[in-house]
Amino acid sequence: MKRLVLRTGVRWKISIAIAAVGALIAVALSLVVHNAARVSMLDNARDVQMDRVLLAQRWYETSKNKDPRFNTKVNDPALPKDLQKLMREKRRGSYVAESHRGTPDIWAAVPLANGDVLSLHSQFAGRSATVMKDLDRALIIGSVSVVFGGCALGVLIGGQLSRRLRKAAAAAGHVAQGNTGVRVRDAIGGVVRDETDDLARAVDALTDALNERIEAERRVTADIAHELRTPVTGLLTAAELLPPGRPSELVRDRAQAMRTLVEDVLEVARLDSASERAELQEIALGEFVSRRIALLSTDVVVRVVHESWVSTDPRRLERILFNLLANAAKYGAAPIEVTVEGRVVRVRDHGRGFPEELLREGPSRFRTGASDRAGTGHGLGLTIAAGQARVLGARLTFRNAAPEGTETPLGQSGGAIAVLWLPEHAPTNTGSFPMMPLPH
Repeated sequence: MKRLVLRTGVRWKISIAIAAVGALIAVALSLVVHNAARVSMLDNARDVQMDRVLLAQRWYETSKNKDPRFNTKVNDPALPKDLQKLMREKRRGSYVAESHRGTPDIWAAVPLANGDVLSLHSQFAGRSATVMKDLDRALIIGSVSVVFGGCALGVLIGGQLSRRLRKAAAAAGHVAQGNTGVRVRDAIGGVVRDETDDLARAVDALTDALNERIEAERRVTADIAHELRTPVTGLLTAAELLPPGRPSELVRDRAQAMRTLVEDVLEVARLDSASERAELQEIALGEFVSRRIALLSTDVVVRVVHESWVSTDPRRLERILFNLLANAAKYGAAPIEVTVEGRVVRVRDHGRGFPEELLREGPSRFRTGASDRAGTGHGLGLTIAAGQARVLGARLTFRNAAPEGTETPLGQSGGAIAVLWLPEHAPTNTGSFPMMPLPH
């Protein structure tokens, strides 16, 4: 079952986090302020209510007609039970009763000398309720402002961090493409230093260490191949002097194979050093491919769908074609087809396809993949082809055609397909070139 993966940016994650924390703090503070203000105003209302009932008590006890004033009542049957208990104890008091209408009821009562109870009942309304509504409105507006302010702050902070991370990722991508002169820490810039700089410093250190190791391995490989060139050449010369016969042919064949291997290793070392430069010429791609393949083999089917003039290095392009055709002839099956369409060259065989490791990771030296396709080689042919393509500023991709019985874009079924994408613009003198976007 395929998992659903949601991709979000750091900017929005930080914004949501700050907004959520701001909202929680604003709600908590609003509740605290609301409750504190309500309790304070209720206490004040109880005090006012008590003052009124005491004033009414003095008026009642000094009045001759015993007429209660200020909306007070004598022996009110609706008096809350808590106040009734206080009255039995001859104690005065106030009480707040929550009403089903949402407005609290304020009670105050005092015992009279004759045993009666004088009480005053009113609702928490009027100016106090208006003040509470205004306070709640101010708290809501303040909370919403805090949330939006937190979002804006999160976007600002997250945007800066996101830009630095994107710059770091872009610089690391350039390094991965072979541009070892790019420094991630210089690319992200900025005055304020944070963990992004630590990450950039670590990536730069890792890049330097890998470059040193790769360069050391390249020098060792080149030195070994260079040292082997002279004795292998002497061995091949000596083999030519042997008398005719099957043993002599075997010796010459193995000596020639060793010489080819040494030359391939030296070529790979030169390509790895990134010192190779293309010698550009304007050529008609379809005509060039047809002419060169006709000289190499007559069994290859060449089809030019659309002719195009390109600026490239003919020698390196011929080397790429030769290696792709040699790989197809050695490990694939007939027929071998070459299609030229504009700036794109496809080489197709009808064998069992490329190994999964090659499709996943690309060609690698001295790794031949599965035995059904490359078990007898050294893995240098496709490596050299990919390296020469980089010098030309081109892309070399590999894929397998659909299985037998399934329709493919080429109208055939099965086999391996190598596609060379030549760039629209030729490489510069420094070897740089605009990267060519690949179709989906």
